[in-house]
Amino acid sequence: MKKLRPNGELQRAVDRRRAREEKWQREGERPLARNLALVGTLGWLIVVPALLGTVAGRALDKVAGTGITLTSALLVVGVVAGCWLAWTHVRRS
Repeated sequence: MKKLRPNGELQRAVDRRRAREEKWQREGERPLARNLALVGTLGWLIVVPALLGTVAGRALDKVAGTGITLTSALLVVGVVAGCWLAWTHVRRS
């Protein structure tokens, strides 16, 4: 169970939820095509930074001769960045 939040945050959360519910009542559910487009967008938002991190890591590993150390590190950085991008995209939509 969530704790009560100070400084009117609880009231703002209630107002946001009420507004979302009223919008859903007016407009109904999103179309299936829009949901599929959102899923595809989220996939690309996660995959592209991960691939860029991998490519950059491989290039740096070749130059430094460090095996796969930098590749692994930049892959993780890319996945984290992609997840953050996807999270912000979902919060906006």
